[in-house]
Amino acid sequence: MNASLEVTDDPAAALLEIYDEAVPEVHRYLQRRCGGRLLAEELTAEAFMAAVSSIKSGTVSTVTVAWLIGIARHKLVDHWRKAEREQRRLHAVAGELTEPADGWDVVLDRQLANDVLAGLGPHHRAVLTLRYLDGLPVREVAEQLDRTPGAVEALLTRAKAAFRARYEALEARQ
Repeated sequence: MNASLEVTDDPAAALLEIYDEAVPEVHRYLQRRCGGRLLAEELTAEAFMAAVSSIKSGTVSTVTVAWLIGIARHKLVDHWRKAEREQRRLHAVAGELTEPADGWDVVLDRQLANDVLAGLGPHHRAVLTLRYLDGLPVREVAEQLDRTPGAVEALLTRAKAAFRARYEALEARQ
């Protein structure tokens, strides 16, 4: 699970090396969250295509299972956003567009939180996602990120401060 390879010499080889271990992990992660095998398979494929694009663009120096799961998480969020937009369009076409339900503020807060998380650096995004979205204990986050638990605690402190500052700034603009 802690597989990580430098991609500086041969990016394609690095991804192929980790592929057999990563595909089941990414698929399992997605299937637990989306509930459907077919959707999980589609999103898994999209995640790996995005990973290939990132490697080809030269923006990645290390390929890990955790990094691939982070990409999968973004693909799942994108899917949910698209589904929500389509649902709103269907209601609008049917003339059913009304005032938002009482829970609308919660949806907006969730969207703002997702936007804030997406805007953080990859190390902050990874540690916050693994710890709070995936609910992993610090020890397991440390294993995923190949760090010590103490280093993860320090990173969590910095990541939470960065998240809070960015959240409050974006919230003030709205």
